[in-house]
Amino acid sequence: MTEHIEINLQNWEERAAIHARDATGEYILDRFRAGEDSLYAIEAAELGDVSGKRVLHLQCHIGRDTLCLARRGAIVTGLDFSNSALNVARRLSDETGLKADFVQGTVDQAPDLAPGPFDLVFTTWGTICWLPDMAVWAKVIASVLAPGGELYFADAHPAFSVLEDSSGRLVPTYDFQTPADRPLQFVNETTYTGDPTILSHQSTREWIHSLSAVLGGLIEAGLTITMFREHEVLPWRGLPILVPASGGLWRLPDGYPRIPLSYSLRARKSA
Repeated sequence: MTEHIEINLQNWEERAAIHARDATGEYILDRFRAGEDSLYAIEAAELGDVSGKRVLHLQCHIGRDTLCLARRGAIVTGLDFSNSALNVARRLSDETGLKADFVQGTVDQAPDLAPGPFDLVFTTWGTICWLPDMAVWAKVIASVLAPGGELYFADAHPAFSVLEDSSGRLVPTYDFQTPADRPLQFVNETTYTGDPTILSHQSTREWIHSLSAVLGGLIEAGLTITMFREHEVLPWRGLPILVPASGGLWRLPDGYPRIPLSYSLRARKSA
């Protein structure tokens, strides 16, 4: 494991317990245990029927969305690099009676740890910023998909990710493509849920990936892009300037130029 990934792992190991506690309700775990769906409107509308499908959820964290797919009838495996997060996921599985397999490993280890084949690879919201290389990511997905299988992916749009909020003005701050060997370095005292718990491991290493890196990587891996959509909302408050939209999503305030905050896609492996 590279130094950058190890730094991130220490950070996410610590976040897992905070997210499991869910003191702010950001993960809606009590409502999820009571039967509420946890998918956002974007993926809920685009995912389609997963009943009976073999699904691999990459970077599943504490497994809430993995188990949401199980609740929808899928046969699901969740993969994540954090043992602490997977312990929470297994506990959630026991509490809800929803069955899923959980495997510890990095995305590039998926072909060995969870080779499938799978009918669907599912990975959404804040995942690829933790990965240095989209070509590797795409090859992994292609390798574990069954012929005719699909990827469903949604995440922040790079057009938004390059911006920072400077006194209410959106200012281009970062390159649209982060070099694999020179990740962006951030230090945050707390996690993103609003919980005030101070982290011991506050440093992270992250990457911004251009649309051409993502789409091109999938195409080069032999997948066919069958859907691509851009959205004016995001499932988290990516910058202080964002205001609440419906369904737990966030948007730019009225009066600002319209830009995409997120995007989603489907890609299919040839039959």
